[in-house]
Amino acid sequence: MKKTLYIIRHEIRTTLERPSYLLITIGIPLLGMILFGVITIIYNRSPEKSVDQPAQPETPQLDVEGYIDQANLIRSMPPDIPLGGLLSFDDESVAKNALENGEISAYYLIPEDFLKTGNLYYVHPNYSPMSPDGQDWIMRWVLLYNLTHGDLKLASFLWDPMNLKVTDLSLKESAPGADQDCLKPGYSCESNTLLQLLPTIVVILFFVFISASAGLLLRSVSAEKQNRTIETILVSTEPTQLLSGKIVGLGLVALLQITLWFGSAFIMLRVGGETLNLPPGFELPVSILVWGILLFIGGYVIYASLMAGLGALVPDFKAATQASFIILLPLFVGYFIAYLPPVQKEPHSLLVTLLSIFPFTAPTVMMMRLTVGGVPTWQLVLTVILLIVTVVLVVRAVAGMFRAQIILSGQPFSLKRYFKSLLGQA
Repeated sequence: MKKTLYIIRHEIRTTLERPSYLLITIGIPLLGMILFGVITIIYNRSPEKSVDQPAQPETPQLDVEGYIDQANLIRSMPPDIPLGGLLSFDDESVAKNALENGEISAYYLIPEDFLKTGNLYYVHPNYSPMSPDGQDWIMRWVLLYNLTHGDLKLASFLWDPMNLKVTDLSLKESAPGADQDCLKPGYSCESNTLLQLLPTIVVILFFVFISASAGLLLRSVSAEKQNRTIETILVSTEPTQLLSGKIVGLGLVALLQITLWFGSAFIMLRVGGETLNLPPGFELPVSILVWGILLFIGGYVIYASLMAGLGALVPDFKAATQASFIILLPLFVGYFIAYLPPVQKEPHSLLVTLLSIFPFTAPTVMMMRLTVGGVPTWQLVLTVILLIVTVVLVVRAVAGMFRAQIILSGQPFSLKRYFKSLLGQA
């Protein structure tokens, strides 16, 4: 036990002394919290509109324009067009002179065949479709008003014929004042980009943290094997003590890393609803953080153990890196499936539920379902139980690979030899 504790302390101290680890673990979350705090202060101190400020007019001040109606369509002006805002000219040359003299800002030419062709000419010295100077909507409204023979109600209906409102009936009834589509994160939340992408962000971070943390154990075992330090360790330490000490030591520093990252993000989501423009009915439950830590521990121990067995088997770290993709393939499959938008839209389908319970894909898929919400408690408990059983089986199998004849053999990697060693047949 003392030797195991010594290995745990050694791994923790060695990892904590690396500046890169401290920067990623503490520096990035701290920087994020500081930036979030600055943004919150600026947001809260932003000046609001003064109640004494005079109200803006409902319609902007229109420039005087002219028109030449060769089709004889315009017989009257809509009541909302100011008197003198649109001047009639009998000839284009007269309108052009008025434009050059600054009497009008632009003019329209309605040709005789307008009703057949729909062609309308708008002469403006500085016109651009993206420019606020253009007022071509005025003539469109005037023509629509006259083509309906002055029926303002009919013209208004033709101008805007439909008021469209979409309601997703699959969502639960919302709390008073909450946005119906953003009661839970996911692709159904179209009014808030952060909540829409939150399950995807969680899946990516979980995959990165588990694979990177398991990679630490692979690097540690491969490095000690390559520089022959492991030979000295095995003289005074049992292979099982070496494996358990490395798993626990590196697992603690990895757990510290993911706790700080997700903890800081959790705090910002909980307290920064107004700053992040979150809907008033949205609240991230604390249970996500608790279940997330359990899922991370289970996923880490499984894949870290498998990577440690790989490091014990291959002759050097380069060969181990090339073979590590095979070990992480189930985790990657779970990550890829949980990343897909159709899966996040249907997070409780039979296939997704089975993948979220299966121990090798559970860490990423179940975290996606947890973020979206609606996971039954019995499924979470079953997932954790299966993770614990798998951890025990995998650790025992890999411990059998930590034998001196395997670690010191230096044979090239093969998938067949890896699984034979894992099953104790090597």
